[in-house]
Amino acid sequence: MRITSTSCICPVLVCLCFVQRCYGAAHHGSIKVTRNQTKHVEGETEVHHRPKRGWVWNQFFVLEEHMGPDPQYVGKLHSNSDKGDGSVKYILTGEGAGTIFIIDDTTGDIHSTKSLDREQKTHYVLHAQAIDRRTNKPLEPESEFIIKVQDINDNAPKFTDGPYIVTVPEMSEMGTSVLQVTATDADDPTYGNSARVVYSILQGQPYFSVDPKTGVIRTALHNMDREAREHYSVVIQAKDMAGQVGGLSGSTTVNITLTDVNDNPPRFPQKHYQLYVPESAQVGSAVGKIKANDADTGSNADMKYTIINGDGSGVFSISTDKETREGILSLKKPLNYEKKKSYTLNIEGANTHLDFRFSHLGPFKDVTMLKIIVGDVDEPPLFTMPSYVMEVYENAKIGTVVGTVTAQDPDTANSLVRYFIDHNTEEDRYFTIDAGTGTIKTAKIFDREETPWYNITVAASEIDNPGLVSHVPVGVRILDVNDNPPELARDYDVVVCENAKPGQVIQTITATDKDNSANGARFHFSLDEGLSLNPNFTLRDNEDNTASILTRRRRYSRTTQDTYYLPVLISDGGVPPLSSSSTLTIRVCACERDGRVRTCHAEAFLSSAGLSTGALIAILLCVVILLAIVVLFVTLRRSKKEPLIISEEDVRENVVTYDDEGGGEEDTEAFDITALRNPSAAEELKYRRDVHPEVKPAPRHHPSSSLDSIDVQEFIKQRLAEADLDPSVPPYDSLQTYAYEGHRSEAGSISSLDSATTHSDQDYNYLGDWGPEFKKLAELYGEIESERTT
Repeated sequence: MRITSTSCICPVLVCLCFVQRCYGAAHHGSIKVTRNQTKHVEGETEVHHRPKRGWVWNQFFVLEEHMGPDPQYVGKLHSNSDKGDGSVKYILTGEGAGTIFIIDDTTGDIHSTKSLDREQKTHYVLHAQAIDRRTNKPLEPESEFIIKVQDINDNAPKFTDGPYIVTVPEMSEMGTSVLQVTATDADDPTYGNSARVVYSILQGQPYFSVDPKTGVIRTALHNMDREAREHYSVVIQAKDMAGQVGGLSGSTTVNITLTDVNDNPPRFPQKHYQLYVPESAQVGSAVGKIKANDADTGSNADMKYTIINGDGSGVFSISTDKETREGILSLKKPLNYEKKKSYTLNIEGANTHLDFRFSHLGPFKDVTMLKIIVGDVDEPPLFTMPSYVMEVYENAKIGTVVGTVTAQDPDTANSLVRYFIDHNTEEDRYFTIDAGTGTIKTAKIFDREETPWYNITVAASEIDNPGLVSHVPVGVRILDVNDNPPELARDYDVVVCENAKPGQVIQTITATDKDNSANGARFHFSLDEGLSLNPNFTLRDNEDNTASILTRRRRYSRTTQDTYYLPVLISDGGVPPLSSSSTLTIRVCACERDGRVRTCHAEAFLSSAGLSTGALIAILLCVVILLAIVVLFVTLRRSKKEPLIISEEDVRENVVTYDDEGGGEEDTEAFDITALRNPSAAEELKYRRDVHPEVKPAPRHHPSSSLDSIDVQEFIKQRLAEADLDPSVPPYDSLQTYAYEGHRSEAGSISSLDSATTHSDQDYNYLGDWGPEFKKLAELYGEIESERTT
């Protein structure tokens, strides 16, 4: 039977467990092993039953952190079979057996040899067995029991997440939860109060409090103001043993910051301000700043400035700088001291983010009055116009008046003004200006076709104060004069086909004029009237600034005339009108039926101009195919070897065949066949050309008398013997054939190699009438014929 204690056990059971442990300690925690037997009663016979397992024990306990000099006694194992004579041997196995826990194998006493830490291991599972020393047989089956490490309060509570940093809004209600802290105690929470923690506040009162059981920190005061105090440092203590005396404790720090809320309205430090602004201030520039103070931070201090009324609301504007939260006053219109010397503005600064919980604290905006004093400044002359545009005709004489600029002193003194041109660019040197009147004149002759527009800058300064200068841009447009005759828009390449028909349009031409549309938009085209009527071509004015070139006759011949020249007269509609003459070059070309040009050169034969890209590709493709056929034919001829003698009964061992034609009957270098014709006329022996011996044999000398007596048969045998002994010939049998065709044929050669030298009665002059395609062939045969004649 195992007895365990839990955290939910009643106090009575706890007391019983404590008494039981004390009893076990007094009696050394014995474990008794009994045998189940029936009790013998007098007068009754003994009844034997099957023996049963007799281990009976309670759970062992060992106190942690034992520091005594002797091993700590844990308990005792005992079996019913043990008669005390030492015949029973107790064996302990399992966790820590033999190292942490040792057993007296005779008495069964268990001791702990080391100091144990419950926080590292809470219990140990061991096995006990009783065996007979003599037979080494078990007296009882092996049984399992547990040694539990009993806890003591040796660990203080710890805050694992501290120190803490937390925020809480200012002006929060009392009791607002700020943070919950948790301390952990490594001691056994199911035994005693070693792990029962109680929280308390050591520092931070009376602003904050902590719940003793849960560790929840709360605000303890109403309306805590961030503007009065922003940061708090609170120290929380956790103590075990339910806070009793002798308990261990740990502490942590909680840094609490009050976050801002919009509980402070903006306020201007003054109710009246005064600002000085000179009348020379530029429109759009910032002329002053104003700021309202707000004790809040972040978005709660954001505000917007507005001009709510005042006589200067149309002259000035105000904006808000989001970084500095200042009101930037800017000028909307130019100031004039002579007209108005001061302005009054009412400026309001209001928060942009409101918290309605604090609306009772008053309106979150404030108003102040700003008086602006305009300062008198000596100003530069003021031009009557912000910019000027003037016009002048091109080719105008130097000194021609272009226009006049005017400026006045805006001050009450009304000083005299001096004008001059800023010569910062090259364009400013084309004009001059009268210093007293501001009249601008030309300094050079202009060409509108070169530069149609000029931009200059005129400056004006007071004579009494030359440092005050104002500037004005002046644009001068150059007006056009009809001073450029019209001309052809481009160089035309006019082509007429040999098979052209009368009245056929071969080209449409256009003209261009450097003058603008007012002096050259309408062009007139005509042929030069000073020349006689052109019998080949005519010109038609289409009255839309274009003209068409038309043919006047049928068929043109390149061989007769391949180029024509047509003078064309072009005039514009300007005042006065201008005209020019241009000459068109017309080439005669051979064309296809659809009008496409084939060739324009009479001497060209298959030129690139007469061949299209497709034709060139087709020709190249045909050449490639022919080359492929030739290569294939040669390859097949080389690979195909016909036998010299075709016979199924060919029993030659090795036959060298030669399928070449040879040089004819006069080729006597390969085979010496003179002996077959006349052995007596045999010349000196010649070596074969196909075999070159490394060492030539000694020359043979045959007396002329012996040649007369040797017949053909003997000659062949002699040559055969020489071939057998010759080391330069192939080491196999070969067949050498000798044949004699006879004398040269009287019929002569039929080869075409010498045909050019023979005379032909054929006349090739008709090839010249077959057209340009056969012209080259006709010229070639004409030259051959002329050579033969010569």
